Amino acid sequence: MAGMVPYSDYEKALRRAWPFGAFDDFFAPLATISADDAFKMNVEDAGDKYVVTAELPGVKKDEVDVELNEGRLSISVDKKESDEEKNKNYLQKETSEWQASRGVYLKDAATDGLTAKLDGGVLTVNVPKQAEKSNVTKVAID
Repeated sequence: MAGMVPYSDYEKALRRAWPFGAFDDFFAPLATISADDAFKMNVEDAGDKYVVTAELPGVKKDEVDVELNEGRLSISVDKKESDEEKNKNYLQKETSEWQASRGVYLKDAATDGLTAKLDGGVLTVNVPKQAEKSNVTKVAID
């Protein structure tokens, strides 16, 4: 994964000076955000609505918050360990508690008819579009 991250000439020199990935191993605990910390999200314009899908494997619906505020759709995840998991004696544990949030601005999103469904680790949010507002008003002549 470190090979995909762009870095400066100074970092290139340090990486060459430290053999066999020692540079990455030394600084790995300091990394706070990686591409794996956030979830993947797609936004599709389906004509009369937007369809937003997010990959959330292992997340329960009570750990997800979906909010639409003035055209900004926010999806937040707050995954916590259960008491049952805390009492287990793990030899190695690679799953953990994590939080992530993603958002997208949908300029003509309507709140009426907004739906969300979490099925098989995929969250699908259907955001209807507002009817087009015309700036032109016709006036009948008496």
